[in-house]
Amino acid sequence: ILVGQAETRRLNPTVPPGIIDRAYADDPVAASAEYGALFRRDIESFIPAEAIDAVVMSETMELPPHADARYVGFLDFAGGSGQDSATLAIAHQEKHEGTAVSVLDAVREVRPPFSPEQVCRDFAALLRAYRVSTATADRYAGDFPVEQMRKYGITVKPSERTKSAIYKELLPLLNSGVVQLLDLPRLKAQLAGLERRTARGGRDSIDHAPGGHDDVVNAAAGALVLAVLHKGRRAGTWGRKITKSRPTHDPNNAMPWARHHSLRVQRAHLGSVLEGRNADRPKGPWDN
Repeated sequence: ILVGQAETRRLNPTVPPGIIDRAYADDPVAASAEYGALFRRDIESFIPAEAIDAVVMSETMELPPHADARYVGFLDFAGGSGQDSATLAIAHQEKHEGTAVSVLDAVREVRPPFSPEQVCRDFAALLRAYRVSTATADRYAGDFPVEQMRKYGITVKPSERTKSAIYKELLPLLNSGVVQLLDLPRLKAQLAGLERRTARGGRDSIDHAPGGHDDVVNAAAGALVLAVLHKGRRAGTWGRKITKSRPTHDPNNAMPWARHHSLRVQRAHLGSVLEGRNADRPKGPWDN
């Protein structure tokens, strides 16, 4: 039996190079298996550290609400007595040289033990401060936080995506540099600690390593992906004043006070990453 192994560019040069290039830009590991003729490993790191560092807003722990932005919120609830934290993340989308960029504005983590009712009260106050009246929660939130948040004027809807699907959608955004992350050690550590597991049938799943946690990154990823889905709404403008602060708990409004400074974000390689992403894709009846 003669077996040949070669990348798609050599075996099938009719495949448009743009499709292959974008696949490698979005997810190098999956593209290597699809187009590079490389076998998959069962477990491997999901996001390289350099991709994370490239999109972190240095020394920026939180951004204050801005009048021109439309915010989204994502929650990862917990019962308060186990090992998991309750987390909330808020994000919005801005325009940079014509390219939409998802920006992480605020993150809250409450580690156990805690009172779920108090956490709902504080999270609702923060959401209201960013003018968010409807938030999204992971699929395992249960009924209690939903009812509690409703008491404080916040409607909570279950996410249409699994945690693994959210991480998959976040990866091309990170690799393309069209997200901005807060400089939070727990967020960066949990993001770098995500693992991609490949099942026997070739299906991927992304989760934290055994014994690890991903409560913070789950909320942050959910908010950033939600911001992309809300791209049709009004977006803010780059170059405004932002906050350089370390969040402190205020039981009255759950908002940190901070001193302001100017942050100039330079991302010369952004270009039109989101627009025209599928320009070389063969057209089908769904494109009409």
